[in-house]
Amino acid sequence: MEHKRTDRIADLILQELAEVLLRKVQDPRLSDITLTSVEVSADLRHAKIYYSLLGDDEKRSKVALGLESARGFVKRELGKRLQLRRIPDISFYFDASLEHGSHIDRLLAELKESDH
Repeated sequence: MEHKRTDRIADLILQELAEVLLRKVQDPRLSDITLTSVEVSADLRHAKIYYSLLGDDEKRSKVALGLESARGFVKRELGKRLQLRRIPDISFYFDASLEHGSHIDRLLAELKESDH
């Protein structure tokens, strides 16, 4: 039962965080990110937020800095929106799965072109 609660809270955090980043955070560095998932610890004290973006390492580092600078604001906004006794500490992690999938799609397209 506890596992399902953490999943529900993770989904709620993902939904609210997407809204906060879209509507409240005015940092242009964060305009191209996609939130992919949220993992909440069993004690609800920590939330790992995974994001992805297409771009080079320079863009990735700028986005990481933008997320880190917005972290306090984002946590306060989540506190206003969520009906939780304690808001988890949040940390952001880059999720390379979108980039990896894009690379595989390019490779498959190249193989298909070479067959014709």
